[in-house]
Amino acid sequence: MRHPISRRSFLAGASAAALTAGGPATARRSAAAEPSSPPTAEAAFAMRDRGKKIPVIFDTDIGGDIDDTWAQVMLLNSPELDVRLVTSDSGNDTYRARLLAKMLEVAGRTEIPVGIGCKPGDGKGRQSAWLGDYRLDSYPGKVHEDGVGAIIETIRASAEPITLVAVGPVPNIAEVLRRAPDVAGKARFVGMHGSVYRGYGDSKDISPEYNVRAAPAALQAVFRADWEISITPLDTCGIVHLTGENYQKVYGCRDPLVRALIENYRAWCDTGKGKTPDPAQRSSTLFDTVAVYMAFSEELLEMEEVPLKVDDQGYTRIDPAGRKVRCAVRWNDRAAFEDELVRRIVS
Repeated sequence: MRHPISRRSFLAGASAAALTAGGPATARRSAAAEPSSPPTAEAAFAMRDRGKKIPVIFDTDIGGDIDDTWAQVMLLNSPELDVRLVTSDSGNDTYRARLLAKMLEVAGRTEIPVGIGCKPGDGKGRQSAWLGDYRLDSYPGKVHEDGVGAIIETIRASAEPITLVAVGPVPNIAEVLRRAPDVAGKARFVGMHGSVYRGYGDSKDISPEYNVRAAPAALQAVFRADWEISITPLDTCGIVHLTGENYQKVYGCRDPLVRALIENYRAWCDTGKGKTPDPAQRSSTLFDTVAVYMAFSEELLEMEEVPLKVDDQGYTRIDPAGRKVRCAVRWNDRAAFEDELVRRIVS
């Protein structure tokens, strides 16, 4: 367990880390080189502390819930991270890849390759109004038709261990492990998955969390792989949202990327079948932003190693015979995280 720290000391430390890590990405070493340290959270954070960027692949079902779009913006505005690849996952993957690419273009980050997941499709989604007729062949950067192959190649080609951040159901990752089980030895898995002690709405009853129940067999494959697994379950990510002055800092920001985020949020709210928040007043629940945070820090979270088993109904149940998973089960300071999330979004 990490000791709680104050909001002030965290924000000061985060700002210092941003200045240290804010230089251009270091040149890639030879693909044949051995990883400089084991693929663990501790090793990744040691890289950060030495002023080196943490290599990251971002796998997402963006275009369903809006929190993936918030997570992408946070990812791009986190100077500790060297984003090597972003991939769409979980079906309708061409639509999702188009969203990733258009947001990267707005951000001026077209050096980042985009991969189309293993379940292509280009049907309408909840953010199609913002996406319009944007085409992947207009993206100035690299687009990989085989996103799974791109994940494998990116991990194998990296001289340093990769942090694989997955914020949706994980059919891509299961297929990666089927094709190339060796890549687990050069990566750590950070996911937004599951429900350990608390469920949706901070319920005392655990829930079959969506990212798990949408593809339980895929997460079962992830749990069988020989790599470090860290997750933010509903216990921590399910209670993150922005309101009041914090939200207004985002809503009123004129940065083009933040404007694109809010426009996507409005499109998402307009297509909601049930009750959705007022996009002028507050955010929805920002589940996936916590997984992005865990790519470079866990200081504001209480981590616990829990033996978990993924069942076919999408529950992550505590089981003595289950896989030991590093779980963010409680917050040390959620308000400090929400402050830092805003700072990164509007930077």
